[in-house]
Amino acid sequence: MPKPKPVRERAARALCKLEGLEPNITMEGAPMWRSFLPEVDAVLKAALRPECWEALTDASEHLGAEQLQKPLNGI
Repeated sequence: MPKPKPVRERAARALCKLEGLEPNITMEGAPMWRSFLPEVDAVLKAALRPECWEALTDASEHLGAEQLQKPLNGI
């Protein structure tokens, strides 16, 4: 069973498809979906608590989106 793609990649691929673009085509030597990461990061930073955003970027995407949206210690 393949490992699930990281949260940021899944979001970038979704935006790419929303624009009618194939996520895996290459642009300047990288997959097209990578060009959507700045937009994804802006939305995730706005939607997630700062510590969750930090965990998302620091933990190399080991946490799933559902874990990042749960309150910490009832906060």
